[in-house]
Amino acid sequence: MKKLTVSLLCVWALLTATAWAQESPQLQLPRVTLSAGMHLINAQVAATPQQRAVGLMFRKEMPANEGMLFAFEQAAEQCFWMKNTLLPLTAAFVADDGTIVNLADMQPQSLVSHCSTKPVRFVLEMNQGWFDKRGLKAGSRLGGPPFTR
Repeated sequence: MKKLTVSLLCVWALLTATAWAQESPQLQLPRVTLSAGMHLINAQVAATPQQRAVGLMFRKEMPANEGMLFAFEQAAEQCFWMKNTLLPLTAAFVADDGTIVNLADMQPQSLVSHCSTKPVRFVLEMNQGWFDKRGLKAGSRLGGPPFTR
């Protein structure tokens, strides 16, 4: 009976830790500085499947010039939704050379999918309106270490 109790406690602890991790914002992701013309972006990089799955979920705020760069292993049609995401965001779907392929405004806690119009490896999420305020649109180019020229 003692072994069963210990086993059940271990399973409960694992499930609780997993649930907590999924509900907590990712604060310790690597960062990269990107440029959009004269504007600098301090972006957290979500490069693993787990990091990409959590993304910006549960965050209540994000500084004006910060964002999250989702980096995938291969170019593909990338689709994003806003389940458990509390901030209105704009997703920039970005080609390998840093060219913005398309932008999508996304509403908080929505299950509506927003997809790239062609295969990309990068998606940059910023506070909604950030790209518009700087005149950035499809065809604009981002710079920084992830992008090849």
